[in-house]
Amino acid sequence: MQEVEVVVAHRERTTLRVGDVFLKVDADPARLEVEVEAMALAPVPTPRVLWHEPPVLALAALPGTALGVLGEPSPASSAAWAAAGAAARRLHEAPLPPWPGRGPERDATGLDDECEWLVANGVLPADLVRRNREVAEAAFRPWTPVFSHGDFQLTHVFVDGDEVTGVLDWSEAGRGDPMFDLATLTLGHEEHLDDVVAGYGTDVDFDVIRAWWSLRSLLNIRWLFEHGFDPAMPGGEIDVLRAAAG
Repeated sequence: MQEVEVVVAHRERTTLRVGDVFLKVDADPARLEVEVEAMALAPVPTPRVLWHEPPVLALAALPGTALGVLGEPSPASSAAWAAAGAAARRLHEAPLPPWPGRGPERDATGLDDECEWLVANGVLPADLVRRNREVAEAAFRPWTPVFSHGDFQLTHVFVDGDEVTGVLDWSEAGRGDPMFDLATLTLGHEEHLDDVVAGYGTDVDFDVIRAWWSLRSLLNIRWLFEHGFDPAMPGGEIDVLRAAAG
């Protein structure tokens, strides 16, 4: 008998796996609509849509395994990481999707509030927050929107050997900053940044990628705590901030 596996669960969305089928339940049906449309437009492998009845989306499992998980060494080869970078490049060179997405200016709005919360609640020392706030400034610069995945983390990129077999979770896709996708992919895995860039090619701003590491981590820590995740896990967001300030 097959069992139901809870892949991820929090108040906004839940993903279940039963055999070779993934069921995504989202409190915001619009995110599922974006996911379905983005997968249809993306020039990279994506899961096959089995059916879509809001608020549930059923997807076929991808072959291969994820590049890795945050906080653990990646089992994937350097060539697989380079292939992920090449997939990001193909996506970023595709025509823009017809809906808006995420840019640095959106994240600037609540950054000071999040920094104050981190210090006021004793989550991080003030000096550490201040230094990462300074590093994050590099993300706030003129930029050209691309077709962005929006949550291009290593658990969402599946590989088989040195080839990308598919990319999951497109609910945050839209017009976005290309450096955000590269930063999300390499968050906590700086040792693979050169591999990703080798596959991606030119026009990579390392300072902006590092800025996004700090910016994303500063903005996400409170959300992670509130939704039952641990940003203090080894290799997680708090370790990322410490490394950036070092």
